[in-house]
Amino acid sequence: MHTLSAIEIRDKFLRGEVSAVSIVETFLKRIERYDGEIGSFLSVFNERALAKAKALDDKRKSGVKMGKLAGIPIAIKDNIHVKGEITTCASKFLINYRAIFDSTAVRLIEEEDGIIIGKTNLDEFAMGSSTENSALQKTRNPWNLKCVPGGTSGGSAAAVAARLCPLALGSDTGGSVRLPASFCGVIGFKPTYGRVSRFGLVAHGSSLDQIGPLANSSADTALLMEVIGRHCEKDATSYSGPLENYLEGIDKGIKGMRVGVPWKFLDKLAEEPKQIFTNSIEVLKKLGAEIVNIDLSILKYSLAVYYILSTAEASSNLARFDGIRYGVRSPNAQTLDEVYDQSKENGFGPEVKRRILLGTYVLSAGYKDAYYKKAQQVRTLIIRSYQEAFKKCDLIASPVSPFTAFEIGAMKDPLQMYLEDIYTIGINLAGVPAISVPQGFAKDGKPLGLQLIGPQKQDGRVLMAAQAFEKATHHLLIPELVK
Repeated sequence: MHTLSAIEIRDKFLRGEVSAVSIVETFLKRIERYDGEIGSFLSVFNERALAKAKALDDKRKSGVKMGKLAGIPIAIKDNIHVKGEITTCASKFLINYRAIFDSTAVRLIEEEDGIIIGKTNLDEFAMGSSTENSALQKTRNPWNLKCVPGGTSGGSAAAVAARLCPLALGSDTGGSVRLPASFCGVIGFKPTYGRVSRFGLVAHGSSLDQIGPLANSSADTALLMEVIGRHCEKDATSYSGPLENYLEGIDKGIKGMRVGVPWKFLDKLAEEPKQIFTNSIEVLKKLGAEIVNIDLSILKYSLAVYYILSTAEASSNLARFDGIRYGVRSPNAQTLDEVYDQSKENGFGPEVKRRILLGTYVLSAGYKDAYYKKAQQVRTLIIRSYQEAFKKCDLIASPVSPFTAFEIGAMKDPLQMYLEDIYTIGINLAGVPAISVPQGFAKDGKPLGLQLIGPQKQDGRVLMAAQAFEKATHHLLIPELVK
């Protein structure tokens, strides 16, 4: 069962070849067997998933029309609300918070008969690039248990890579779906900003955050996008355009498309990842794409812009965690000020505190114009640079990361960790769609991802290109650990 795609599992269920209960039991057994070493799940919904599976078996027998995700177990990153279940954001602050409503993405999944199987680990409040910042547990990469799975959606990526579930949701603020997808050798998609509702996603950087799928095939990714990519009245930034059938044209190929490569921006890429990326460009050529050189040199400023804007938004969004309304309250506080101060001191981890301090500083009197306002102006220039680039090409190709997964504890300098996102954060600043698709393995056996980027609202084009590349290369493999 675990070697099948999500679509194949669904179709077997719909044909009556396998029951939903047996599907869920298979993946629950795999979680029990392998996740002790990997640590991808923070909570597993055994009873909830089995009850939903039993209801789906009865629904199928009664002849009622089934949903698009019928019988497919799906994991949810633990900063996305599932009504009645704990949402921790991998923080000590929220270990007792039980969601009182469903996120729109989860509601849409369950309406289409998907089965929520559990909540996955992440960097605390989705702040980090390795999932090492989780306050609750370590997650390890299924390709090498000594290494990180990437972040912040490391739990979701590791679970999908280890075939503990066919599909998972992550969130992407600066690369948090694509980077772990690259490190774990799976597909990770960041949709156009606003394409998937953020209602029920615990906010990090509101102008950057976007929920996205992780999967083991481009077609499975397209299937999940058809379900969650809908307008939501509860999200003011939700895209109100028509629904799209991403699967319908996914096999059209990329013959005749122009693919832009920002070679100047990539000039410092190390030799081995550069060679693997160059090989991928040759594959795109053989598929009929025309490769054109584009100028995105302005992206050298994207790291500074991102860590001003994202921390500013994070400091505002996290002000609500005060020990009063929800979350863990400091037991030693005597006054209201002490409740605020001590609850935050005890509840937040080091990286979250660092980003709150950075964000508060860039918004403070005397510095807002010098930092925050200037960063917003440069962000506008970055958006225009992408618009100019897309006048010359249909898609843009780049690496996802400058390197493969590194060992747990190896990267101690926060600035070095931030540089890991150099190829991903510009996409979030511009609000465009991008996907990570496996493009091969380094000599040490660890996977690397190719990033394909499209213009705003051209999510289908990105998925189509990923499908063509995936079919031509066959790099979506199962780690030896979990075969």
